[in-house]
Amino acid sequence: MIGVAMTDDNLHVLLRARPAPAVTAGLFEPVAAPIPTVGEGQFLIRVVWLSLEPAMRGWIAEAANYSKPVPLGTPMTGFTVGEVVESRHPDYPVGTVVQGRQGWRRYAVSDGTDIDRIVDPAVAPISTAVSVLGMNGATAYVGLVDVCQPRAGETVVVTTAAGAVGSMVGQIAKRLGCRVVGVAGGPDKVRACRDEFGYDAAIDYKATQDLGAALDGACPDGVDCFFDNVGAEQFDRVLERINVGARIAICGTIGMPSFPLPTGPRPNRQLLIKRARMQGFIILDHYDRYAAIIDRLTQWHRAEPFRWREDVTDGLENAGAALERLLAGRNAGKALVRVGPDP
Repeated sequence: MIGVAMTDDNLHVLLRARPAPAVTAGLFEPVAAPIPTVGEGQFLIRVVWLSLEPAMRGWIAEAANYSKPVPLGTPMTGFTVGEVVESRHPDYPVGTVVQGRQGWRRYAVSDGTDIDRIVDPAVAPISTAVSVLGMNGATAYVGLVDVCQPRAGETVVVTTAAGAVGSMVGQIAKRLGCRVVGVAGGPDKVRACRDEFGYDAAIDYKATQDLGAALDGACPDGVDCFFDNVGAEQFDRVLERINVGARIAICGTIGMPSFPLPTGPRPNRQLLIKRARMQGFIILDHYDRYAAIIDRLTQWHRAEPFRWREDVTDGLENAGAALERLLAGRNAGKALVRVGPDP
């Protein structure tokens, strides 16, 4: 058992207010707290990486979502990667790297119930445990493989195609033999889709005057599978081009407000005449399969490494500003906060 110097600050970042309606850095407050004491059957984690998600907009909203809102005055919720630095638990000796749900904290005590898995640093940099070989990769897998069920030769369209989830959808779809078309914002993200993530075609929705025409050019045989992270106009334009029997996975709606629900084109008729299937999904509903999914992704990665980008912000005290930046679409890759040095 190794102790931690009590002079170290255990910084917490608390949620102080709800979005009104935008998420801003001012909603969060960094505060100092004592490092918690480790009891029998517990261990102390030094958080190294904090993952930021577009879904956090919904996690802190006052209106009902798929999970209860983060209570005001408590540390913000978040997925983390950290190092065990003190232990009274036989399964988590000092030096173990874990991926869990420690939230916006510098240090956290755990009994193992909020740990998702032990991370092997030999496989890939440990930050990937919350990206390509973690929640983002698992989200891409479930939405594409389980919901869309793509077949070799089919056309798959992905929105937010250069993002942490979208980039993995594209790479997995290519491994399954599909033609993959991405929709992204800005020339750098479009270039990344083509040159880094292997997309067959990519469309810059910010630079095109007619997204529908651009999709027609990129998808001459129509769209068989659609993995949507955006909603709004991008969703509408893709849905107009689906084939008979198309499968649509709704992963996110970052391009539209969460509440109140907006009114727009209704997909009922298109789903009917194309005999299509559309399904929303939440990765948290698939935690019973999480280990198996990560094993599959790891096998693929060992055979042919995935490619990823990281958008790193240094310092837990800057997490609120980093989240604001992510939700404004100004990130370039997986949004991460480096809380401390790698082991």
